[in-house]
Amino acid sequence: MPSQDYSQAAKLSERLEQRLVDSLESDFKTTRRAVLGGLGLAGSAALTGIGRADSDDSHGPRGDSHGNFGATGEYSDTDFDPHEFLYQFNTGRGEQENVPQDIYEENGRTVREFTFQAVDTTVTIAPGIEFPAWAYNGQVPGPTIRAVEGDLIRVKFENLGRHAHTIHPHLRNLNPKMDGIPQNGPGVLNTGESFTYEWIAQPAGVHFYHCHSLPLKEHIHRGLYGAIIIDPDPERVAQRPEEYCDFHRSQITDELRAALVAEAKTRNHEYPENDAVNEMVMVMNGFDTNFDGGNEVYAANTRAFAYGVGETDGRGNWKAGETKRPIQIDKNQRQRVYLINAIEFDLINSFHTHSQFFDYYDHGTTLLPTNQTVDTIMQCQAQRGIIELDYSNHDPGLYMFHAHQSEFAELGWMSFFEVV
Repeated sequence: MPSQDYSQAAKLSERLEQRLVDSLESDFKTTRRAVLGGLGLAGSAALTGIGRADSDDSHGPRGDSHGNFGATGEYSDTDFDPHEFLYQFNTGRGEQENVPQDIYEENGRTVREFTFQAVDTTVTIAPGIEFPAWAYNGQVPGPTIRAVEGDLIRVKFENLGRHAHTIHPHLRNLNPKMDGIPQNGPGVLNTGESFTYEWIAQPAGVHFYHCHSLPLKEHIHRGLYGAIIIDPDPERVAQRPEEYCDFHRSQITDELRAALVAEAKTRNHEYPENDAVNEMVMVMNGFDTNFDGGNEVYAANTRAFAYGVGETDGRGNWKAGETKRPIQIDKNQRQRVYLINAIEFDLINSFHTHSQFFDYYDHGTTLLPTNQTVDTIMQCQAQRGIIELDYSNHDPGLYMFHAHQSEFAELGWMSFFEVV
């Protein structure tokens, strides 16, 4: 049976969210560990606060619109929807209005071109609570880029923020000028400056991009990061299967080669086999709302408890306008999560499923799992991987997933799949 029923799950989501918002709205500053003080996941207490999402003078002037608070409840900011973000893969075909993009052929190679801008903005991290962010194209996480092995990814980058920024890709980049670090190529880009980055899409897997300006921890923590998905090329897999598994070429049988090619087709968005898989992007992140070097809010895809439970009829139909709701999945469809840890200030993050085990592909660079039949994986910052889930033999209902650092779950990184 599911580990939570609908009414219990809704009460849990509401109680944890209210406690988090109340603590953030207080002017009294303390650490998250002092606030939690040994409370259990479903515990209740009147908590004193963690502090406002304002910055000190080194992070931006006081008196601006950053850090204002409102009432708890539904998310009123509709500029970013974490439910839509799960499925937004930008391939050059205009998948997002705020991401100018194109796809074309050049010198015999497919080029996927994107326009990115770094901006200063605010992002909503809990109902009524804003965080002063630095963001690519105004969103945190930044837009997800998707390409196929061997494509050229071209990113026209303009810095419209108040601080110097770059874009650094976690790819096998052969040109140091394109590495997006202060020491190479154009270096950091100051306000109003622009540069075009070009990267060959390699290797296949789920990868990370982020600003590499100093202080690095602040530029990442403020929101300048996102995902790059590189699909394996099935034709290349057939030619070089040993690069996609832990077997020597002499050990590759015809059956194994065929299995690897078949798996590659399910990961390549240009093949019909990919249509049978429900694919999602989850970027685990956190927010230091009082700038004391420790996070007060945690989430998958920025918004605390966004995949929690609100009002429902118990049959998979959610109240109109419900901004906090589980991720609904078809029990007969294969589920794939592209998972990235973008957390700053904490050494480790994790992903844990209730009542289910999964296969894990570290970095997504192999077509055979690196961990089989596990229910928890850990990631350091910038580590990433692919999670494959199968709920075909489960009863319909709610199945929780969350970070298994318990304080992370209590402070926003707690979610549900709704299996239907």
